[in-house]
Amino acid sequence: LARSAEERFATVADAQLRARDVTAGTGFSRSQGLRIGGKIFAMLVNGELVVKLPRERVQDLSASGVGHAFDPGHGRVMMEWVSVPTEAWRRWPALVEEAREFVDPTSRRRS
Repeated sequence: LARSAEERFATVADAQLRARDVTAGTGFSRSQGLRIGGKIFAMLVNGELVVKLPRERVQDLSASGVGHAFDPGHGRVMMEWVSVPTEAWRRWPALVEEAREFVDPTSRRRS
């Protein structure tokens, strides 16, 4: 049974919400999102996972075909955000964890 991007994101979000200081809410505009310390680190946009990572990591993921730099729709790519399609859903949990630790490096010790 195929699962939707929303269902896959919900599974990842549920696991993240067990960590201290992680809250659910919106990402950019009305997208489902995850925050730590009030800062967005992951969201679902147009059926793709979008996470905040270092620019070099975004470039690596783009070069390897896992994802692509995120364009929120105004034609300007956001260099520290990568969009990962549903086809790569198996990588979503690790990428969300990586994003949380990037946005709040102390979260690794508090989980």
